[in-house]
Amino acid sequence: MSNKTASHFKGRTAVITGAGSGIGRALAVQLARHGARLALSDVSEAGLAETLRQCEGGQARGYRVDVSRRDEVFRHADEVRRDFGGAHFVFNNAGVTLVSTIAHSTMEEIDWQLGVNLWGVIHGTKAFLPMMLAQRDGHVVNISSVFGMAGIYAQGPYNISKFGVRGLTECLWWELEGTGVKATTVHPGGIRTQIGHTARMGAHAGEDEKRLLPLMDKLLITPPEQCARAILDGVARGKRRIVTGHKARLIDAITRLLPTSYQALIRRDIEK
Repeated sequence: MSNKTASHFKGRTAVITGAGSGIGRALAVQLARHGARLALSDVSEAGLAETLRQCEGGQARGYRVDVSRRDEVFRHADEVRRDFGGAHFVFNNAGVTLVSTIAHSTMEEIDWQLGVNLWGVIHGTKAFLPMMLAQRDGHVVNISSVFGMAGIYAQGPYNISKFGVRGLTECLWWELEGTGVKATTVHPGGIRTQIGHTARMGAHAGEDEKRLLPLMDKLLITPPEQCARAILDGVARGKRRIVTGHKARLIDAITRLLPTSYQALIRRDIEK
């Protein structure tokens, strides 16, 4: 991380959801090293405790928050205001994945997927945006995915959630003009987090879906620390869209060049 990036966050308060592992933990550790004040949340108390241990020496507090629950997220915003006086950055990072085709997904499974990945981002944005607008200073950073750019087999509910995060954030680009508040959407590619191992297999998933998970896991290569560094550098530079990680730029380019036929190329790449 450059000195310019570090100075952008020093002494300022950053809220990070899903901070108990992966990208969220990497963001927390790097921000702690550069003097940010951290409000870290996760549903995993053990994971959150380990992140706080790695942030020792910095000013960080942990909170157990289920981002799919509106009341918990809005209560969390009140806690952050009480403990830190406000927030300058909100990293809506918490995410899960379901492996199942649309046809095989139950409504309960879709609700679960959207509850964390989409409603969690909506809740985080709505809970913290008022204090940022009031202070005319802030940055909402929403973690989408390369699957917020490309529709992928057996990732339908996940695609819906990540395309939704992209749409929400791109609306904010326009709506926040002149307010002092910025918004960034992040599209990570294959990041080596636990999401491939903790993915929920649909209850009615067939053999094709079950075969896909280990194939996709092979694409999770980029260390989360590298991804976090790219995110923080991009935020410090005021980038509206950050595309980072294994094959992310390739997928971005393919979907732009071949908007209705990119899936055949992506399928060959996954299955080779």
